[in-house]
Amino acid sequence: MSEIRKVAVIGSGIMGSGIAAHLANGGFEVWLYDIVPSTLTEQEQAQGLTLKSAEVRNRLPLSAIAQLVKQKPAPLYDVSFSARIHAANMEDDGELLHEMDWIVEAVVERLDIKQQVFSWIDQHRRQGSLVSTNTSGLSAAVMIQHSSKEMRQHFAVTHFFNPPRYMALVELVATEETLPEVIEVLTRLCQQRLGKGVVQAKDTPNFIANRIGTYGMLVTLKETLQHGLTIDEADALTGPVMGRPKTATYRMLDLVGLDTLLHVVDNVHSRSEDEAERAAFTRPALLEQLVKQGALGQKSGAGFYRKLKGSDGSSYIESLQFDTMTYAPSTKPTSPVIEAAKQAKGAKGKVEALIGAVPEHPHAQFAWKTIKATLLYAAERVGEIAEHIADIDKAMRLGFNWELGPFELWDSLGLAAVAERMKAEGDQLPAWVEAWIADGNESFYKRERGNTFYVHQQRYVLQEQEEGVIELARIKEEKGTVWSNREASLIDLGDEVLALEFHSKSNAIGSDILSAIRYACHETTRNWRGLVIANEGKNFCVGANLMLLLMEAMNEEWDEVEDIIMLFQQSMLQLKRLSRPVVAAPHRMTLGGGVEACLPADIIVASPETYFGLVETGVGLIPAGGGSKEAAILAMQRAAYGAGPSGRVERKLLAGDLQPHLNSLFESIALAKTSTSGFEIARLGYARPQDRVLLRGESRIYEAKQAVLRLDAAGYVPPEEELVAVAGREGKAVMKLAIQNMKLGGYISEHDEKIATKLAHVLSGGDVPSGALVSEQYLLQLECEAFLSLCGEPKTQQRMSHMLRYGKPLRN
Repeated sequence: MSEIRKVAVIGSGIMGSGIAAHLANGGFEVWLYDIVPSTLTEQEQAQGLTLKSAEVRNRLPLSAIAQLVKQKPAPLYDVSFSARIHAANMEDDGELLHEMDWIVEAVVERLDIKQQVFSWIDQHRRQGSLVSTNTSGLSAAVMIQHSSKEMRQHFAVTHFFNPPRYMALVELVATEETLPEVIEVLTRLCQQRLGKGVVQAKDTPNFIANRIGTYGMLVTLKETLQHGLTIDEADALTGPVMGRPKTATYRMLDLVGLDTLLHVVDNVHSRSEDEAERAAFTRPALLEQLVKQGALGQKSGAGFYRKLKGSDGSSYIESLQFDTMTYAPSTKPTSPVIEAAKQAKGAKGKVEALIGAVPEHPHAQFAWKTIKATLLYAAERVGEIAEHIADIDKAMRLGFNWELGPFELWDSLGLAAVAERMKAEGDQLPAWVEAWIADGNESFYKRERGNTFYVHQQRYVLQEQEEGVIELARIKEEKGTVWSNREASLIDLGDEVLALEFHSKSNAIGSDILSAIRYACHETTRNWRGLVIANEGKNFCVGANLMLLLMEAMNEEWDEVEDIIMLFQQSMLQLKRLSRPVVAAPHRMTLGGGVEACLPADIIVASPETYFGLVETGVGLIPAGGGSKEAAILAMQRAAYGAGPSGRVERKLLAGDLQPHLNSLFESIALAKTSTSGFEIARLGYARPQDRVLLRGESRIYEAKQAVLRLDAAGYVPPEEELVAVAGREGKAVMKLAIQNMKLGGYISEHDEKIATKLAHVLSGGDVPSGALVSEQYLLQLECEAFLSLCGEPKTQQRMSHMLRYGKPLRN
C-alpha cells in the first residue's frame, strides 16, 4: 500500500474533482484528466489562444482545480493541497497513465462511455496498477468485460458518496475476476489514507445504500400520498425524529435531483429479476411530471421545495402542494406524535415514541408503514446486495447518515414484537428471519464481554473490530469505568493509559468536568503512565457552560463568576504541569473551552474533521480558561530567539520579533476564527510542532494512546514553568491601531472594539515594557480581570443570551 503514491482520476466533473481533492487530502499526487474541448471560449479567443494551447486543451481539469479552492464547504482540508493536483487530458497525456499506481474512473454514468474510457485506460496503464470505477450502480462486470484479463483482475468499484470529503462511506465491489489482494489494498487505502468507512457490496443494481435508500424514498412518497400528508409533515416525520438527517426525505430528494432519482429507479427496475421489486421501482407519475416540468430540485431552483426572496430581500421557503401542484409557504407541522418523538432520547427512544406514543394517529401510522417496508426490504436483500447485515447497517449509517441501520433499528424495537405486528398485518417475513426467530433468537445482534456478534447464515458470528481503532463505549461495556461523575468518566485504555471522557450536554465544560480533570490528574500521577483526553460525542467540546455563566452574571454574582474562571484556569494549569504525558484527541467542533482543554496537552492528535478555534469574542468575552495565556506563549515560542551558551533559549526578545506572531493569533481570536479542518489549525496559529493531524479520524484515540506510550518510554519529563516574554505596551499599541482601523472601516461595532481592546491588553501582557518577562499566573490574572469586566456588560449578556437561544452569534 505504501508504494501507491500517484493516482489518476478520469473525469473532472463534480464527483471526479471531489474525489481528486480528497485523494490530495490523503497525501497522494493526483492527475485529473478530462477530454479536450472542441471549441474556444470568448475569453480564450480574446487571449489569442488556439485549440493547440495547453491551457485550452486542459481547460476542463484546470477549471475544476481552480474551483476546488473556492467551493463551500471546502473539498480540500487545506487550500495548499490543490498543488498536489495536476491537469491532464486524454489525448496528450495517455503515456502519463503508465506512471500511475491507481486509476479512478469518474465519468458520466453511461455504460458505453465508461467502456470507451476503460479501453483507453487498458491501452496506457502498466500491469499491476489498480483500476476502479466510481459508478453509483452500473454493473461492474459488464463495464469491464471487454478489457484485458490482467486489468479485469486489478479492477473494482470504489463508490464514493458525495461530497467525497465529508461523506464517510465507500462501497467496495469486486467482480468474480478481481484478485483478493486488490480488494485488500483498496480497503486499506480507503480506510487509512482517506479515512473512509468501507463496506463490501455485491455487483447488483445501485449496490447497498442507494438501493435501500431509494426504496425508502419511494415508499415515503407512496405513503405520503396514501395518508394525505403534506410534504412538510412527511419531512417532519422522516428526519431527526426517525433518527435520520434534517434533510429527511423531500429535502434530500431536492438535493440529489429528481432526474437523478429517476435514473436510479430505472437502473433497479431494468436489472432486477424480482417482479415485486420491479413494481416497487416503477417510475412514480408525480416524479415524472415534476421532471418533465423542469422541477429537478435544488439545481433547477424548484422541486418539492423552492426558495424565494421577498420584497424586503429576506428569503423564504415554499413547499409543493400535491392537490394543486402549486407552491405555498412551508410550515413547521406539529402533532402529539411529533412532539412525543422530539422529547424522547436517542434514535431508539424517538422511533418508539413515533410509532407507539399515539399509535392510532395518522402520523404514527405513516411512520410505522415507512419503517416497516424498509425493514422488510432490507431483510429480503440480505445475501443479494451484501453478504452481511453489518455491512448493510454500516452503509445506511455512513451513506445516508441514519443513526441506526435497518437491522439495528429492528433490534431496538424488538425483533419478535416487530415481526408479530408485521405478520398480523398480513406481511410475509423473509424465510431466514422466520427461521431465526423460530430458533429462539431475540435479536439480530448480541453483545458479550465487549464483543459484537451478528447473525450470518443462521448463526452468530463475531464482528471484527477494525485495526487501529479504540471504542470507548465498547471498553466501558466490557470493563466499566475507573471513575465517573455526571459529566465525565475515566476509562482504562489498557497498557496503563487512562482516558478522560466528557459526556455532558454538547460536551460543554461545567463544574463536574473541571472536577473530573483535577481527579484525573491526581489518579494519573498515582497509577498510570499517561492520560488521553478524548470522547465519542458528536463534537469534542463546544466550550464552557454558557448558561451557568450567564445566570451568575445576570444575578451579579461576581464572586461566583470569578471562582468559576479561577477553577477553570487552575484545572487547565494542573493538566499542563502533570508529571505524566497528556495527549488530547479532538474531533469535529472543538471551540472555546474545548481548545483550552487541548492546549495544555503535550501533543494534540486531531481528526481531519476538527473545527478548532477560540471563539469567545462571539459571545462578547475573551478566552479566560488559559486560552489567551497559551496564545501569548505560542507567539513567544515562534518568535526569533537565539540560543545561549548553555543551549537554553535566551530571554532577549525584540518586540519586532514577537509582533507578527502575536498579531496573527490576535486576529484569529478577535475574529473568532475556526479551522475548517484539522490541517487548518496550524493556519490559525494554534498548532505546535509536535501536534499532528490524522488522515483516519476513527484512529484518533488509538493514536493518542500510542503517543502517550512513546512519551512515557522516552522518559517523560513535564515542561518546566517558564517566564513568558510579552510584547507589552508597544505591542498592545500595534494591535489597538488595527482595532481602530477596523472600527473606522465599519467592520466591527463599538462593543467589538471594547472586547478586542481587552484581548490585546491580555495578549500583550498589559502595561509592561516590551520584552518583559511575566509569569503564567500573571497572564491568567489579566484574563480573569478582562473576562469579569466583560461579563458585566449588557451587550455581552445579550450576546450570550442570543447564542443560547438561537445557536448563532449576535453582532451588537
